[in-house]
Amino acid sequence: MEVFADAFTYLIARREYVLATLTDHFMLVIWATFFVILIGVPLGIIISRTNRLQELVLGSVGILYTIPILALLGFLIPIMGIGTRPALIALVIYGLLPVVRNTCVGISQVPAMTKEAALGMGANNLQLLFKVEIPLTFPVIFAGIRTAMVMTFSLATYAVFIGAGGMGSIIMRGMRTYNTGMLLAGIIMVVITTVLLDRVVGFIDNRVQKKFSLAD
Repeated sequence: MEVFADAFTYLIARREYVLATLTDHFMLVIWATFFVILIGVPLGIIISRTNRLQELVLGSVGILYTIPILALLGFLIPIMGIGTRPALIALVIYGLLPVVRNTCVGISQVPAMTKEAALGMGANNLQLLFKVEIPLTFPVIFAGIRTAMVMTFSLATYAVFIGAGGMGSIIMRGMRTYNTGMLLAGIIMVVITTVLLDRVVGFIDNRVQKKFSLAD
């Protein structure tokens, strides 16, 4: 129990530093999620129109997803150096798969009769997309965003290896100095904030599911 007391003492004594690293961590995840949505949702919509394109894009994104995070960061260093930018790119790459896949699957599963009815009422392709397809599939798309956001929050701890900061800084410093209290404090903060983030986004996800449910 002594190590937990040391961790709690560290969190209290260095609360400003912990808060600063947590803020940096959140900002990295927020920006990564923003770019994942910006790239992933349109890409998912585009490939939903062609089966051959679906296989190519989802296969490529899936292959990138299997690359270990440290290997990907190491590959990006010679190209982009160290800092926030390569870490952000790595997180975006890892977050793309659930968003692209959910968007593609959601759009593809909109009933043909629903689309034909909208077109029969005079809707053009853009109106069909924004007034029928996206509203019907938004819960599925948001579920993919939730998965990507929670996953990138956990993976963002590796950003410390290329100088991007975040909560990984506390864990790394604790490992280097053999300070088990500091190490445990960093781990506890990552676990707690990841669970809280999942709960908050999950609450929003449930609200979205209820609002856009066809049963309502």
